Amino acid sequence: MASKKSTSRIPKPVKVLLVLAIMGGLAFGGLTFYQQRSAAAEAAKRVSIVTIEKGSIEELVTAQGKLEPKEYVDVGVQVSGQIKKLYVALGDVVKKGDPLGDIDPQVYESRVKADEAALKTLHAQIAQQQAQVKLAEQQYTRNKTLKVTNAVSQDAYESAETALEVAKAQVDSLQAQLEQAESTLDGDKASLGYTKVFAPMDGTVVVADIKEGQTLNAVQSAPTLVQLANLDTMTVRAQVAEADIMKLKPGGEVYFTTLGNTTRRWTGVVRQLLPTPEIVNEVVLYDVLVDVENKDRQLMSGMSTQMFFVLGKATDVPLVPVAALGKHVAQEDKDGAAAYRVHVPSAGHGGKSSEKTVFVGLMDRTMAEVKEGLQEGDEVAIEITPSTADPAAGLPKRMKGMTPRL
Repeated sequence: MASKKSTSRIPKPVKVLLVLAIMGGLAFGGLTFYQQRSAAAEAAKRVSIVTIEKGSIEELVTAQGKLEPKEYVDVGVQVSGQIKKLYVALGDVVKKGDPLGDIDPQVYESRVKADEAALKTLHAQIAQQQAQVKLAEQQYTRNKTLKVTNAVSQDAYESAETALEVAKAQVDSLQAQLEQAESTLDGDKASLGYTKVFAPMDGTVVVADIKEGQTLNAVQSAPTLVQLANLDTMTVRAQVAEADIMKLKPGGEVYFTTLGNTTRRWTGVVRQLLPTPEIVNEVVLYDVLVDVENKDRQLMSGMSTQMFFVLGKATDVPLVPVAALGKHVAQEDKDGAAAYRVHVPSAGHGGKSSEKTVFVGLMDRTMAEVKEGLQEGDEVAIEITPSTADPAAGLPKRMKGMTPRL
C-alpha cells in the first residue's frame, strides 16, 4: 500500500513579512544612494562671496602686428650701366640731395656729343637753305617786275614763284628736324644726368643689395639701388579679425609691446583701416595701420608687436567679476549697458541668495564695470566648480587676494 508523503508549506504571514523586508531594504538603499549623490552635488557646488570694489578697467581688442617705416622709398636707377661708385652703405643716414651712387656715363656722354654735332649740322643746313630762300625771293621779285612789261614768259614767272615756295618749305622742314634733334639732345642729357643718383628724401639706408661693379638693366624695370626710410615715425601693420574690425575706428587709441621689451608700452592712434582682407587658414584678417614716434630708434622694421586697441576705459568705478554674471537679460539693456542676473547673498548668508539685475558697461576678460544695480561694498556670490582645487583659483586675479567665505 503506497504511503502519502507530506509537503511543508511556508505560512502566508511569513511571506508577507519577507516581501516587506525586501522592499524596505531596497528603499533604504535608494535613499542612502540619493543622499550620497546630493551630498556630492552640494560638495561640488560651493559658493564664494566677493565684495564689490572700485578700480580701473579697459575694454580691449588684441591683435598681432609687424613694424615698418611709415615713409620709405625704393631709389631706383633710370638708365642701364655698370655701377662705378657707391657713396653709402647699409645703415648710413643721408640728407635729401646727397649722392648715392654713379653709373658709368661713357655711353651717355657719347650720345650727347653726337646729338650736339647733329645740331650743328642742322644749323648749317638751315643757314644754307635760308640763303636759297633769299635768292629765290630775288629771282621771283625780278620776274614779277618784268612780267608787267612781258619781258619774261609766264613759265619763267611761275617757275620763280614755285622755287621760292619750295625753298621756304625746305627751311620749315629743317626747322622741324632741328627741334627733333634738340629734343633728342635734351633726352640724352637727362639720361646722362641719371647716371648720378641722389637721395630724394632724408632718411636711413635700410636696404643696400647692389655692389660696385654690378651692371644694372633698366630697360624693362627700374632696379633698386638702395631703399631709404624715415625711421623717426614707424607704422605698425596689425592684423585684426573680422569679428573685431567693426569695433575700431581711425583716431582710436592703441598701445603695444614688442617681443624684445614686454615691459615698455608704445602708444599711438589708428591711422587707417584697409578695406581689403587677407585670408589665412580660412580666417579673415584686416590690416590696421598705427603710427608711432620713434625718436630714440628703439623700434626697428620687422619687429613683432602685441597690439591693444582701447575701445573704452574707466577709472575709480565699481567692478564686478565676470564669473559672477549670470544670464544676460537682453530686453532690459539700456543706455548702452547690458543687463545681467547676479546672485546676492541674503542677510546672514546661511547659504541662501537672491537674484538681482545689474547693468554693466565696459568688460574685459575678468571684470566688468557696474553701471547700475551694485555699488562699492555690496557682495555677490560666485559658484566654484569642482575642478577648481583652490576655492579662489576660479576668481579673477584682482579678487584672489580676498578670503572667500564658503
